[in-house]
Amino acid sequence: MSNKKHVLLINLGSPKSLTIDDVRSYLKEFLSDSYVIDLPRFLQQLILRCFILPFRPRKTKEAYELVWKDGISPLVANTKKIAEGLEAKTGWSVDVAMRYQEPSIQEAIETFKKKNITDVVIVPLYPHTAMSTTVTTEDEVKRIVKECYPELSVTFVKPFYDNEQYVNALASSIQPFLSVEPDRVIFSYHGIPERHVRKSDPTGGHCLESDNCCEIDCLASRNCYRSNVYTATSKVAKKLHLKPQQWLLTFQSRVTLIDPKWLRPYTDKVLEVLPSQGIKNIVIICPSFVADCLETLEEIDIRGRKTFLEAGGVNFTWVPCMNASAEFIACLETIICDSHPTS
Repeated sequence: MSNKKHVLLINLGSPKSLTIDDVRSYLKEFLSDSYVIDLPRFLQQLILRCFILPFRPRKTKEAYELVWKDGISPLVANTKKIAEGLEAKTGWSVDVAMRYQEPSIQEAIETFKKKNITDVVIVPLYPHTAMSTTVTTEDEVKRIVKECYPELSVTFVKPFYDNEQYVNALASSIQPFLSVEPDRVIFSYHGIPERHVRKSDPTGGHCLESDNCCEIDCLASRNCYRSNVYTATSKVAKKLHLKPQQWLLTFQSRVTLIDPKWLRPYTDKVLEVLPSQGIKNIVIICPSFVADCLETLEEIDIRGRKTFLEAGGVNFTWVPCMNASAEFIACLETIICDSHPTS
């Protein structure tokens, strides 16, 4: 067997196609995950079957139709391009899987078994820790490996939000869009329920208990999604020489049927009010995502743009994700080598 490094990049997932049945199947699998809707199973399924699945698939399908190209979702397409770029740069064998739907983690592990590959580096493509992304992905990989291929040795790349090369790569992706100084630079992160933040606090008494809890370096903050995004944003803003009054941090993509209290401020609400405050020229980035997807292309660049301009905004500049940029590929190479230094 070759000594070549084997890497599996994992992202969240998308429907298999734009049919209502496939969109419904994706939403059902995704929202049935107890790390996503962390309620008692009966209540989780009641919300899902009575209030989400009868209505949301059609709306989600219409949103995907605006960004879907060549028979594949943008998230899957862009993640595959990242894998191709990393493989081309390093000579490693790089595969792709999705936490939900296809290409599946199960299929990837079974392929490793068939090829007698015994050592794999798993890269969850989420820079920040969260029970609904990094934790569920790691647990699912471990479950499948235990059931399907217990001889497989896996190394997980941990969240890299504060990695210097990641910070540099993200800052480099933003810099070209700052040639004309905007009124504000907005860092819009995927939201999570406040309950998830508290539930992930290993101390049980730090997160969301004070105004500056995210600024305190401790066990709780290192395991806290909110603290991770504040830390990463501060580092990137400093790299870009942005003063505190020049940037904002917001949260998007909330689903109030799951929980009424999500991390604030909400991106859509901020975009509605900024023009009335004289802030009419903005640059907006979505650093929760390394690959462009529904939440960046449709929610922000289409709907968010419309909200801001209709509220009186003048210039709305959206910054694409890093995708398969040379800087991000080099960043991944470094992070993977640091996590798995053997050849």
